Amino acid sequence: MKNSKGFTLMELLVVVAIIGILSAIAYPSYQNSLIKGNRGNAKAFLMEVVQREQQYLMDNRSYAATAAALNLSIPPDFTKFYTLSVTVQAGPPPSFIATATPKAGRQFKDGSLSLTNNGVQTSQYPGKW
Repeated sequence: MKNSKGFTLMELLVVVAIIGILSAIAYPSYQNSLIKGNRGNAKAFLMEVVQREQQYLMDNRSYAATAAALNLSIPPDFTKFYTLSVTVQAGPPPSFIATATPKAGRQFKDGSLSLTNNGVQTSQYPGKW
């Protein structure tokens, strides 16, 4: 019998099976981590919108209906996955709701996030804030 070196077909199949199992477990976890990270970016941006709206209220006695009126540049990591809408109610007292609505794609199943002038946080799906 010769002294052969290398792997048998069975050994290669076992390694491929192990890699397949690990990939099947790791990929969904990775996708969920990306979704949570994007949601965190959206929350941070909504809080910045609220801060700018409060300053705008102090200066103009009303809330702004657009990000442009707030002199606010929307970050690319927000615009890639969400759209911003601000709904202003004249009052009295004046109020607003800033909403981040996910775009189609990976982030869509995460649902929308809203933040009001009173700091009330709401989500399309419970527990996402």
